[in-house]
Amino acid sequence: MNINLAGKKALVTGSSQGIGLAIAKGLAAAGATVTITGRNQERVEKAAQAVNNLNLPGRLTPLAVDLCTKEGTAKLFSALPAVDILINNLGIFEPKSFFDIDDDEWIRYFEVNVLTGIRTARQYLPGMMKDGWGRVVFISSESALQIPPEMMHYGATKTMQLGISRGLAELTAGTGVTVNSVLPGPTFSEGVSDFVVKMGGDSQLSAQAQTDDFVREHRPTSLLRRAATTDEVANLVVYLSSPQASATVGAAVSVDGGTRRAIF
Repeated sequence: MNINLAGKKALVTGSSQGIGLAIAKGLAAAGATVTITGRNQERVEKAAQAVNNLNLPGRLTPLAVDLCTKEGTAKLFSALPAVDILINNLGIFEPKSFFDIDDDEWIRYFEVNVLTGIRTARQYLPGMMKDGWGRVVFISSESALQIPPEMMHYGATKTMQLGISRGLAELTAGTGVTVNSVLPGPTFSEGVSDFVVKMGGDSQLSAQAQTDDFVREHRPTSLLRRAATTDEVANLVVYLSSPQASATVGAAVSVDGGTRRAIF
């Protein structure tokens, strides 16, 4: 399958590292011009340069914005008023006892994990619908369907993303625009390795080995028996962003290594 996204403009939020950056690189490899975002100017510029040094068919454009603020969102929309592909990847997670999560923390998780995606979809969907083509992908999590007791606030916001994604898919029916969610499972990235350390990983092992051990111990239903790579997640997102995925719409597609014990 030859995925060609030449001439397409894409936005990947929260993409200076991890899954977001891997998605941006994958879209650029298919020819798209991709805007990546992050709060730190130096980090987002460094990430874009690293990918652009690979001389892929597409290019990454860095934009330092805090999308959790109205000012940052306005800056994004001014710099990038329209896109063909929207990947709502921005999100936060942290292991925390339910009894220690106060109201402010619940609100913060909603604002970062849910509201940022609502704002970008509200901005970009009308243009996609007018043009008769567009792709929106929410990066949710298998935690949306298997709420982790060690971070219920994260799981709950990921469930909300599934509802919003499906609702938007219904809203855009017949327009040539598709809206889907992707549900990664444990994936080896900077954020996840930090999470594993907080959960009490073996400091004598490499970050990769600790993460794989975490999967085997704490996600024993995994059929992969290791953490996925960011590229493995990105491959699915790039496909869903392509013309070839035109009949995949309103779906929640798993790339969780078989962690969720289900046949659908």
